[in-house]
Amino acid sequence: MNNGITTAALAGFGTGLSLIVAIGAQNAFILRQGARRHAVLPVVAICAVSDAVLIVLGVAGVGAFVTAWPAALTAVAVAGGGFLICYGVLAARRVLRPTPGAALTTGGAATGSARAAVLTCLAMTWLNPHVYLDTVLLVGSLAADRGDLRWAFGIGAALASLAWFAALGYGARLLSGMLARPSAWRVLDGLVAATMVTMGGMLLVRA
Repeated sequence: MNNGITTAALAGFGTGLSLIVAIGAQNAFILRQGARRHAVLPVVAICAVSDAVLIVLGVAGVGAFVTAWPAALTAVAVAGGGFLICYGVLAARRVLRPTPGAALTTGGAATGSARAAVLTCLAMTWLNPHVYLDTVLLVGSLAADRGDLRWAFGIGAALASLAWFAALGYGARLLSGMLARPSAWRVLDGLVAATMVTMGGMLLVRA
């Protein structure tokens, strides 16, 4: 039985990583916060806990309810698409008109509102329908196939999210030397802007 639990958990971990390790709006935001060393812990915690909650809902069978109410996903897609495009426009504005002092200081710190970072992270997580599709629907359906081991599968998927977000948020500081130059921030913000606008546009089109 223990071997079965371990196998299911590892399968969930691998599935979670395969779904989350991709260039997306959430990952781009965490990368930027991590590189700035700003509000990294709350941002990582919000993303990891949110994924865990949604995975629990999926394993518990909420996915069937979401599927039966497609208008909910449409509403989230419209709101999320608009939000991502607005955030992308702001990032593009930083590329064209860099804010003085936007680069990392000698001590590695960057100015900014932790409250704004938290609110942005919450919106980027809960207004992104892809999060619901990946966690509630996909992980939930795959976990259901495991029968009595579905919760082990879900725990593995949740741990994968935690490991990835922590690695991305705290590993990004390795780029701090390069990002001490304002020009490097313009490149990163350009990547963020392109990612956000593209994903926002796709969400609106699909909605």
